[in-house]
Amino acid sequence: MESETVVRALSALAQEHRLALFRLLVQAGPDGLAAGAIAESLGVPASSLSFHLAQLTNAGLIAQRRDGRSLIYTADYGAMTALLGFLMENCCGGAVCVPAAPGDTKDKNERTAA
Repeated sequence: MESETVVRALSALAQEHRLALFRLLVQAGPDGLAAGAIAESLGVPASSLSFHLAQLTNAGLIAQRRDGRSLIYTADYGAMTALLGFLMENCCGGAVCVPAAPGDTKDKNERTAA
């Protein structure tokens, strides 16, 4: 993944409503959600939602498709996986690595010994 693409994706996610929107679409799965359902779930006005959807689409993190009269938005799992892969690339300097899970209080040495 190119650095420019990573910066664009991280910039798009670095806003409260867009981060919540992206997480909502990840939770919705491959079926996605209609724009109206997203607006209702997030409590965001349609004009603001349209702007946030455009930012995430331009960053390559979400996709849209038409279903009748509705636009359905889905998370782009391939882009998300590539972004996470880029961030974790060469983790731990090439050593055997067991990244901490959220809330894990053990230090790195304790995790690799387990």
